[in-house]
Amino acid sequence: MSGAAPSGPFGPREFQLVLLRRMADHQPGAVEDARRELSATPAEMREANRRWQAMVRAPGGRGALRRYRAVLGEPESTGHRVLGDLEFDVLLWPVPLWPELRFEVMVAPGGAVWNEWLVRAPGAAAPVLLGVDDLVPWSCTVDEVARAFAPARPMEGSAPTRFALRLGGAAESWVAEFTWGLLQRVLPETDGAGIA
Repeated sequence: MSGAAPSGPFGPREFQLVLLRRMADHQPGAVEDARRELSATPAEMREANRRWQAMVRAPGGRGALRRYRAVLGEPESTGHRVLGDLEFDVLLWPVPLWPELRFEVMVAPGGAVWNEWLVRAPGAAAPVLLGVDDLVPWSCTVDEVARAFAPARPMEGSAPTRFALRLGGAAESWVAEFTWGLLQRVLPETDGAGIA
């Protein structure tokens, strides 16, 4: 392939392409639509992901929080959250592809990024989740599903940006899979099933 994709500034548009790249495994049609909405080519999406991975893996590179600030700018809002004995700083950035969501980064004492994913924007209406049929891809976040289907049990995801929840009980259960905190699919759980 002759020309490499341009290596201009890496900003919010490119970061959204990184989010989409991981989601394409489960929602290729929705990712294609979103990519077109960003006026990006498949090559640009691959290049954005390559550049992001290079930033993440760079020896002596920026820490995760500095990387997010460099790419996304100053957060739209900041706050604090207490989990057990720890107090976290919470930073939120808008995500134009999903105006009702925010990209949340939780920073532990000492500056380490503890969690990074999509959450519902403050004040935005959450979807009504009464049953498994209401779990539509890209409609809800990990926290929303965990609350609606308590006690949902966390499961290990198949990649660093993936997360899963086991829903239901002994008689009938499902696995809800998320990428970057956004629901991708729900599968019936079979005996001893993990997630793909």
